[in-house]
Amino acid sequence: MRDTIDILGVKIDRITSAYALKKAEQMVRSDGVSTIFTPNPEIVMAAYEDAGFREVLNSADMCTPDGIGVVYAAKMLGTPVPERVAGFDLVCGLLSNIRKTGEGVFLFGAKPGVAEAAAVKLLDEYVGLNIVGVHHGYFSDNETDDIVKQINESGAKLLLVCLGAPKQEKWIFENKSKLTNVSLCMGVGGALDVFAGVAKRAPELFIKFNLEWLYRFCKNPSRLGRFATLPKFVMTVRKDKKKNK
Repeated sequence: MRDTIDILGVKIDRITSAYALKKAEQMVRSDGVSTIFTPNPEIVMAAYEDAGFREVLNSADMCTPDGIGVVYAAKMLGTPVPERVAGFDLVCGLLSNIRKTGEGVFLFGAKPGVAEAAAVKLLDEYVGLNIVGVHHGYFSDNETDDIVKQINESGAKLLLVCLGAPKQEKWIFENKSKLTNVSLCMGVGGALDVFAGVAKRAPELFIKFNLEWLYRFCKNPSRLGRFATLPKFVMTVRKDKKKNK
């Protein structure tokens, strides 16, 4: 039985990082296709404004509280989550563990060449990891069936979809029934760019104090419009809380 909270209509799991990792490992080794999404405030706001996307997120087997804004919102609603569970950290933990047991991994997303570069660096970082295929994220709708066929033929058990939200979540939702071997699909945004060295994650100090958003803004001030979503998110959560009292 999942322990979830409702933030603007999106079900978020009240879990620890340790529990999320244990659950993800179970999913990789189970029959059928499970899904994990990692909503941050921007994704939750997008779902609040798009009922179809909200349905997609709520179809997941686990939605981690990724983003300190989601953690604060849960506390504001009186249903706190134990901690932030960042999708990137969850993926790293999962890759570290399954390299010991050999489950195949397929990397899907980012610009042409990035997934290949990510694969090379991941094989160095996680010795023994079984990467069975890669495909970039620049494709047309009529190429989807061929991509699905490539994923199926690879024998991958873990599919990392890095197309950015909401595209990655919608792609998983629309295609998971066609995946014959995959056990777990995860939507993890820009993870491949970080793995490949194209983008850098915030230094450990920023992560420790939940200031990754500040680091990203300082590195790329043109993202100001996206960061403006955070105060809008907080105000909308407060408004929704008053409405539902």
